[in-house]
Amino acid sequence: MNRPERLTEGRPTQGRPTQTGEAARSEIDTFTGNRALALEEGLIFEIGRAEVTGVDLDEPAPFTDRLGGLARKAALGLPGLSEPEAMRHYVRLSQKNYSIDAGLYPLGSCTMKHNPRLNEALARLPGFADIHPLQPQSTVQGALELMEELARWLLALTGMEAIAMSPKAGAHGEACGMMAIKAAIAAKGEGATRKIVLVPDSAHGTNPASATRIGFEIRSVPARADGTVDAAEVRRRLGPDVAAIMLTNPNTCGLFEKDIVAIAEVVHEAGAYFYCDGANFNAIMGKARPGDLGVDAMHINLHKTFSTPHGGGGPGAGPVALSAQLAPFAPLPFLRRDDNGLRLIEQASEAPQSIGRMSAFHGQMGMFVRALAYMLSHGADGLRQASEDAVLSANYIRASLADLLSQPFGDKLCMHEALFDDAWLKPTGLTTLDFAKALIDEGYHPMTIYFPLVVHGAMLIEPTESESKASLDLFIATMRDLAFAALRGETERFLAAPFHAPRRRLDETGAARRPILKWTKPVAE
Repeated sequence: MNRPERLTEGRPTQGRPTQTGEAARSEIDTFTGNRALALEEGLIFEIGRAEVTGVDLDEPAPFTDRLGGLARKAALGLPGLSEPEAMRHYVRLSQKNYSIDAGLYPLGSCTMKHNPRLNEALARLPGFADIHPLQPQSTVQGALELMEELARWLLALTGMEAIAMSPKAGAHGEACGMMAIKAAIAAKGEGATRKIVLVPDSAHGTNPASATRIGFEIRSVPARADGTVDAAEVRRRLGPDVAAIMLTNPNTCGLFEKDIVAIAEVVHEAGAYFYCDGANFNAIMGKARPGDLGVDAMHINLHKTFSTPHGGGGPGAGPVALSAQLAPFAPLPFLRRDDNGLRLIEQASEAPQSIGRMSAFHGQMGMFVRALAYMLSHGADGLRQASEDAVLSANYIRASLADLLSQPFGDKLCMHEALFDDAWLKPTGLTTLDFAKALIDEGYHPMTIYFPLVVHGAMLIEPTESESKASLDLFIATMRDLAFAALRGETERFLAAPFHAPRRRLDETGAARRPILKWTKPVAE
């Protein structure tokens, strides 16, 4: 049903369609547009008033401005809100977001695990939260010691020689590792010839982008029928022009690359380096050390594996583990302990082979504190169990849905995430997107869809170790109910979904190709 005309006058009604029949019963005809605790909220431009402000400022004393002809000549037209109005606006918007604190977040490849509140409390301690990156290093020895301890844990878990702490997140870490490889190749006098990077089709999508961004060319490596990379295929593509391979392990199909040692051997025999995307480290943490497998460089997403907050644009942290061959090329700054304690090496004169700075300062202290708190609260055995539980959870979901949903690589064990395709949906006429939209009505954020690209209509589900069996059972039962509904031909439940979300289904193609990035005041009728 439509909202009352008096409330929609002069306001966009897109996303608030008129409905009839079953769809209409999912809406409530209220004067306010609210539905009990599901509160309607307009854009800040719709509810604010340009002529008011929530802050009172005294008229300034006479002064001479220095803006010249750059002074503003017209009103800004920004919406003004009082403090209560501003608070309510953003609280109401926050209530429309799904979060890991609200329920299971099944996004595959993104590892949305619980963020322990112990970590948050420690990150807010004054000695960590209040320091400034330009303080004298003698006054922040405790923070530097925490960074050193975090690096020690990461070295123990990866079996590598050095850890670069300054990269901010995954793609930044990829760039760091590949820049170190590029510098190592140049140091051997091969910079002019080794221009190719091998990237398997099952790698994360940022891998080829990161390599291309720093000047490499990409040569793809197809996957076998079982979804993994064949060392023989890698060997066929190697040559004196190849600088490195970028391989994700476990890969984006949720599978462990069983030939990883053989792949590393043929890559090294050809004089190239092995970059491993460590975004899926949560599946093997405490179980396998990448350094032992022949890896030369690997970034580690602290938000994925070590429970620091994920999303919202940051702040992030993506430390990079480096082998002995690449350690001399680590970016500045890095820690060194001498007779006077810990200090950051910041000058190129002290590290002549370093690739230099990748960011202004040392990293993100809040994320370092949270990650180390997670490690210390678990211990080595607890981290290993976290990986085991993540793999167990994924296989529990996979096995519980295997009789209904199709698996692109057969009924086989997966790692931290279960992958299904859309073959089972073909007789229904529905798509992966339709199924995902219906899952929203059930109170879940949809799983990752249409990724990895090597699988048609992919549905990638990663429950992580955070979820209880009861939580997994409810999700599985929900998925089975939706699957049975699809197979019974209840297409309306899917094609028009979601019914119960704050906004209905968008024209996603139109939104992507013709985005409306500026609010325009509606013309009064």
